[in-house]
Amino acid sequence: MKTKIIPIIGLFALFFVILTSCEDSTYRQYTGNAPVYMSYDDLRKAVTDDASSDLKNPGKIYFKDDYIFIVEEQKGIHVFDNTNPSQPAKKSFVKIPGVVDISISGQTLYADSYVDLVVLDLSNITNIKEVGRMKDILPYTVPPVDNKYPQAPVDREKGVVTGWELKIIKERYNTNPNPYPVYWLTGIAFMDKANASGASTGISGSGVGVGGSMARFGIKEDVLYVMDQNTVKVFDITNKINPVKINDLNPGWGIETMFLTQNEMFLGTTTGMVIMDISSPTSPVSLGFFSHARSCDPVIVDDTLAYITLRTGTSCGGNNNVLDVVNIKDITKPKSVISYGMTNPHGLGKDGNLLFICDGSSGLKVFDASDPKKISGNLIYRYPDINAYDVIPVGNILVLIGDDGLYQYDYSNVKSIKLLSTILTVKN
Repeated sequence: MKTKIIPIIGLFALFFVILTSCEDSTYRQYTGNAPVYMSYDDLRKAVTDDASSDLKNPGKIYFKDDYIFIVEEQKGIHVFDNTNPSQPAKKSFVKIPGVVDISISGQTLYADSYVDLVVLDLSNITNIKEVGRMKDILPYTVPPVDNKYPQAPVDREKGVVTGWELKIIKERYNTNPNPYPVYWLTGIAFMDKANASGASTGISGSGVGVGGSMARFGIKEDVLYVMDQNTVKVFDITNKINPVKINDLNPGWGIETMFLTQNEMFLGTTTGMVIMDISSPTSPVSLGFFSHARSCDPVIVDDTLAYITLRTGTSCGGNNNVLDVVNIKDITKPKSVISYGMTNPHGLGKDGNLLFICDGSSGLKVFDASDPKKISGNLIYRYPDINAYDVIPVGNILVLIGDDGLYQYDYSNVKSIKLLSTILTVKN
């Protein structure tokens, strides 16, 4: 018996060694960025008020009914009463993990929260409540890393990725833990103790607000548009707290920004400007396309002219830093009018003949654009000490967001533009 048992045990031992050796050969170990997860259950319980939160990493801005909404990128939304622009008053901060974009119709705010679309009630601005949520309706996104170490695979089943931690990672070769598309969050890598002297009337139950030129959300009538890198999702919001998805549009790859007019939607993409007819809001139709060099490009429109900024140093690629002026009188055949060199232009806005451009490290620039072919020679003001990101001109007040915080200017007298107030970021 022993002479038979020993060879069998030896065979099993040899098989175990071989198996272990093969198993070890399919793994590697390295120092890298491991994903930090928030479970889906925790994500969907995370919308809460925290009025004490400071402005640290500002992103998109939005204006409605004398209120300014500032997205604290990936964290939540700051709300300021701007009845007196010289003394904006902090009213609330609502935590929304993963938020990048917002839009408001009446007293209802729509925000992204990683893979979910969240609906908030603004009827009590100091006690904002979640009243609706569409789960798993948006693309799975992960934040970028800020070092040169490799990234570990992402397991979507564990939840959303809220950040990265440097650690020793052991992973199997030739596996694909991401069977579905994963998108990288882009945008700016991108508190106050002031008190307004007046009392605001609050958020009204009608109308929509105004977003900046970097917006990816838009509303026309009872339709909400939400865009990602290659899709515009169309939602019916007739019942404001229960959006109904009715369509997915595929206007092209690399969509960056959205600008709505009365009857058209203008999409800034990495290769050009897409124009769509939204006279029937639930059924947008493609009208035209203006091609430009590869770059990120917010776009705004005023009557028969579109203004597009192109910049380098982004995930969009390209090597152009310019302002393009485009004739859209024939909306189906947009034509270039002129291009101007810029430093690193981001968001822009226009009111009458005034054109406001956030030119990155060169700050805010204000131009007289009455003659589109002479814009560069008609610089009225320049504020070089602001790393400007986006602007909203409304009622002779310019609301500007930058790396350092929120700035407001009175431009009612173009010969004497005045700084009214600042809300500076708090650095850690």
